[in-house]
Amino acid sequence: METVEALTPEWLNRALDAQWSTARRPILSVHAEALGTGQMCDSYRVRVTFADDSTATLVAKLPAADPNSRMAGLLMRAYEKEVRFYQELAPQLAVRTPAALHADIDASTGSFVLLLDDMAPATQGDQLAGCDPDRAVAALGELVNLHAPRWGDPELANIEWLLGDRGAGRDMLIGLLPTMWDGFVDRYHAEVADHVRAAGDVLFSRLASLFADHGPQTVVHGDYRLDNLLFHPYDGSVAVLDWQTCTVGSGPADAAYFVGAGLMADVRRAHEVALFEHYLDSLSAAGVAVDRSECWELYRRGTWGGLLMAVAASMLVQRTERGDAMFMAMASRHARHALDLDAADLLEA
Repeated sequence: METVEALTPEWLNRALDAQWSTARRPILSVHAEALGTGQMCDSYRVRVTFADDSTATLVAKLPAADPNSRMAGLLMRAYEKEVRFYQELAPQLAVRTPAALHADIDASTGSFVLLLDDMAPATQGDQLAGCDPDRAVAALGELVNLHAPRWGDPELANIEWLLGDRGAGRDMLIGLLPTMWDGFVDRYHAEVADHVRAAGDVLFSRLASLFADHGPQTVVHGDYRLDNLLFHPYDGSVAVLDWQTCTVGSGPADAAYFVGAGLMADVRRAHEVALFEHYLDSLSAAGVAVDRSECWELYRRGTWGGLLMAVAASMLVQRTERGDAMFMAMASRHARHALDLDAADLLEA
């Protein structure tokens, strides 16, 4: 599927019959409105009206209309990852995420459709505004529900779409990312702070060390930040969205990415150790045997991931005003995080 116009009552009746019994209660009309601020694909809240005049809403995700974002999604296998996550992994994991009502993709073209439960009145976090420590605790607790079930599982190496290319693909990124860094500095030269330049000059000259696998591997989100989380207004529970970057990697690095992106520097510095200990204690309670010293090193190493993401994503997807603000905020926060924790010491020159 390519566009929201293809979500006709006839198509939805076929796609949703197993979930909503639309053969007995057919959908007669459809109304879709753009949803969210994602840049890799296009999302819509879809309201349907049934033959008995009742209504329901769902969320539809489709390929980006912007050709650059669409190409990035195809090259990075982002669309494939999200659809396969819902088809194959979500039922095995404890992490809370919207249920998939329908998921299908042509991986060769990037044409896909994902229909998800609408989790309103839960509201999206705000990457630019950041969050307080209480929300960070809730978010890290939900991250444990993702990491713990497959922690150290050797069978993850057999899931090709999730693991990705640990050889030629990484070599390509190691060769390409320094050019992206140069482009990032050139595009945003007036806004790139000195600490971002200092951190970036270290990171993009030592990428081979960053891309090496370290520590126990598990299923990671890869972009675990506030814009990709929903918070329920009544009980504070968290649901996780946007699985386009899920992969096999280090759990503590996923946690560091969230903390570095989601908390302002002064708040992070005051609460970071307690948040890290909460994450480890929650892993232990879930049955994971953790080496605290090793996990702290993996966490420090993971502080680089957000700066890399900010640079790469800004150079690949459609440029928007909010996107620019978000990428600059991410670059600044993640660079400061890495420098605060002396993470350069973990990257071999």
